[in-house]
Amino acid sequence: MAEPTVVLEKLSFLEGPRWRGGRIWVSDFYTHRVLSAEPDGSDLRVEATVPAQPSGTGVLPDGRVLIVSMRDQKILRREEDGTLVTHADLSGLARGVLNDMAVDRQGRCWVGCFGFDLMAGEDLATAVVVRVDPDGSAEVVADGVYFPNGTVVRDDTLIVAESFGNRMSAFDIRPDGSLGGRRDWARFGDLPTTRNVGEMLPGLAVVPDGIAEPDAEGAVWVADADHHRAIRVREGGEILDEITLDELQTYAVALGGEDGRTLFLAAAPSFLEHERRDTRDAVLLSTRVEVPLAQ
Repeated sequence: MAEPTVVLEKLSFLEGPRWRGGRIWVSDFYTHRVLSAEPDGSDLRVEATVPAQPSGTGVLPDGRVLIVSMRDQKILRREEDGTLVTHADLSGLARGVLNDMAVDRQGRCWVGCFGFDLMAGEDLATAVVVRVDPDGSAEVVADGVYFPNGTVVRDDTLIVAESFGNRMSAFDIRPDGSLGGRRDWARFGDLPTTRNVGEMLPGLAVVPDGIAEPDAEGAVWVADADHHRAIRVREGGEILDEITLDELQTYAVALGGEDGRTLFLAAAPSFLEHERRDTRDAVLLSTRVEVPLAQ
């Protein structure tokens, strides 16, 4: 596999990369911008400015873009004229700041949250996953999740990376939008026995963060946020491949490119806000992989 090359650089902290419309989209936390670019990083555009910090993005069936606004716990919708409006206010449902998101073909959002104040050093508390319907109504559909992070929908299954749970979980999506019970999609180890994140991290075999849309074989690329790598995982937990970075951590990934074989990696030296907010060390990298994005 080729050494990753730099697509974008001198950014604060990148999350939520997604390939859409022939461009790679990504959120830069501490410059409050949603960016898009050609796959080689050219023609960089600011697609939206989100004062309360952007994270995951998605697209409604009519083409309008949805953006997680983390700190005010809202989902924003970008109208055709470029203005941002509130699509849903999750402040009565979410616990802690909002995190990553997936939008399915029906226009429903599936959104996670932190559950506790990670940046302030609080002990782990489990969090919820919220479903937002196309009309902006919302409800909690899963609880007790260990830091729900990267999220994708495949057919009628919701896959959620639980960063502090040593696992990726799957939920069947029922016709009414409710979820069936949680099951392991991939288990990498036991649940943590401590709530202190600093003590917990060395015991986690994988810290699954952002995840890519499934590839043509049904496997998923996953950012392993504490082991300097991205891994390709099959349902059941088998690790099929990995890409290792020497100095940077990988926090999110996306499959795309014209033939679906370009893997984008959002990377930075660390995730802590006080280390990243005023620095510009984050990069978006890319490399080529054998199995393309599923069509």
